[in-house]
Amino acid sequence: MTKNLTIATWNINSLRLRQGLLERLVNDLRPDVICLQETKVPDDAFPETLGVSLGFPHVLKRGMKSYNGVAIFSKLPLTLLPGTPDWCDKVDCRHIAAQIQTGAAPIILHDFYVPAGGDIPDRAVNEKFGHKLDFISETRAHFAKFPPHRAVLVGDLNIAPLENDVWSHKQLLDIVSHTPVETTGLNAWMAEGFTDALRHFVPADEKLYTWWSYRNKDWRASNRGRRLDHVWVSNDLAGGLVSHQVLTDARDWPQPSDHVPVSVTLKV
Repeated sequence: MTKNLTIATWNINSLRLRQGLLERLVNDLRPDVICLQETKVPDDAFPETLGVSLGFPHVLKRGMKSYNGVAIFSKLPLTLLPGTPDWCDKVDCRHIAAQIQTGAAPIILHDFYVPAGGDIPDRAVNEKFGHKLDFISETRAHFAKFPPHRAVLVGDLNIAPLENDVWSHKQLLDIVSHTPVETTGLNAWMAEGFTDALRHFVPADEKLYTWWSYRNKDWRASNRGRRLDHVWVSNDLAGGLVSHQVLTDARDWPQPSDHVPVSVTLKV
């Protein structure tokens, strides 16, 4: 039996600081599954009752103190997917994968937090940028070896790949997150069997952002955004895409993240 599944993704930028905002996300987006990045909380300090209190009794998490961390909250049963790599041999809690029991065939869900890459787009002088490029290369190679099927990949991928994913293509070509080496790498990863779900709904010639810097005090007026948060679906699921939402107003929530939640609904 075909049903709709709504998956939301959000870089929450500290779960303990902003967990109270998740109720607003649930009320606005009505997701079946919530994927978080930058939870910044080790597993032994994770708020274990949070999922049940929100109506999402199935929770998987992978976290560490102060940095990174990913988590999945689901109304549907989840099973941790074994055998996912520790990218770049760093064991730094940037990826969690699960099977979602949809009632028909399961969906494979990947929740990623790609390294930001520091400030200097040169791996010779910036180790963080080199880590980011290696991460993208390894993920691409993995999905080339294991092509996605009935899969959804979400997260803060920390790259705005298209010209209209940034406020100024020309001015950001030398800025980490929009350099040609990053965008080429991300698009090559996506090409290993995925469809860009947000751009399925929003044409590539239209501006689309999910992140606005904290440095922009009046972020709406300046609107210097970037699309760093993504939802991809495996090509076999692309025909079932139903709708999307970018919860731009979340950038004005109390003590907001610099990212806003995004959701995609698809038939499964």
